Amino acid sequence: MDILTLLFALATFITVVLFLEGAYLWWASSHSADAKRLNRRLDEVASGVGSARPASLYKEQNAAGSAAGDRLLAAVPHLHGINRLIVQSRLQLTLAQFAGWTVALAALGFTLPLLLNRPLFLGLGFAVVLGMLPTLYVMRARNQHMQRFELQLPEALDLMGRALRAGHAFPTAIKMVAEEMKDPIGGEFRILFDEMNYGVPQQTAMLNLASRTDSTDLSYFVIAVLIQRDSGGNLAELLDNISKIVRARLKLYGEIRTLSAEGKLSAWILGCLPFATAALINIVNPGFMKVLWEDPAGINFIYGAMGMMVLGVVWMRKIIRIRV
Repeated sequence: MDILTLLFALATFITVVLFLEGAYLWWASSHSADAKRLNRRLDEVASGVGSARPASLYKEQNAAGSAAGDRLLAAVPHLHGINRLIVQSRLQLTLAQFAGWTVALAALGFTLPLLLNRPLFLGLGFAVVLGMLPTLYVMRARNQHMQRFELQLPEALDLMGRALRAGHAFPTAIKMVAEEMKDPIGGEFRILFDEMNYGVPQQTAMLNLASRTDSTDLSYFVIAVLIQRDSGGNLAELLDNISKIVRARLKLYGEIRTLSAEGKLSAWILGCLPFATAALINIVNPGFMKVLWEDPAGINFIYGAMGMMVLGVVWMRKIIRIRV
């Protein structure tokens, strides 16, 4: 084997190694877990109420990907509240994607009954139902995130209390929670520590934390820390007391969820039974229910039944939903 073949093989090897290294560095800078966590933390800081800069300068400018889309989304009322809801859900979803899915599903629900020669009110009903699906999905993800956060909160308060008894300062205790605990509470306390570390006043950073999470239990912690900061006292003992209260509340909430599970199942069955029965009848005998939407009296019966169903759902929800 001559020297040229060896040099060519060596150059090929170095080229392949550099290509793989470059591919890895590109993937790590844009698609790795650390890069995604950094981007998510930047979005969370940008969407916090009361931060140094308005949230719209960060989230809304990149929401649609174009200036025209941003102006259109900026014209929608309560846009900031929807944006906060999306950020709190921790979904990989932008505001433009959320609006696009909502409009697309509502248009599909409106046009599908019309294409099947069904009455207009069915199209309006399906448009409302399908258009609400993205909102319900985001709210469900946000509620699950908040439940995980509240389950971790007592342990975080205990960790902060032990750190304060050991002689650490309050920011150091927050840093320990951010480093030792997993998301979602670890990520929220990392944002809190970063804000305090880069010059945001402690009161403003604590209020930003409360506004990002909208957790009642965390609000107790924030209020207690702010009052102790002005009036003094044993903060470690105060955190222990809040931890006990939160644990007792979560235990009571679990018992209430267990006792109300039967009522929730009954509500779902009673709410879905008329639609399932109507669909089954249409499959077995398609002409049997045709008079229901062809005769004016049948349409009035549908309106009355839908109104009573909505009233019944609201009533059952009031009964089985107990706030702790």
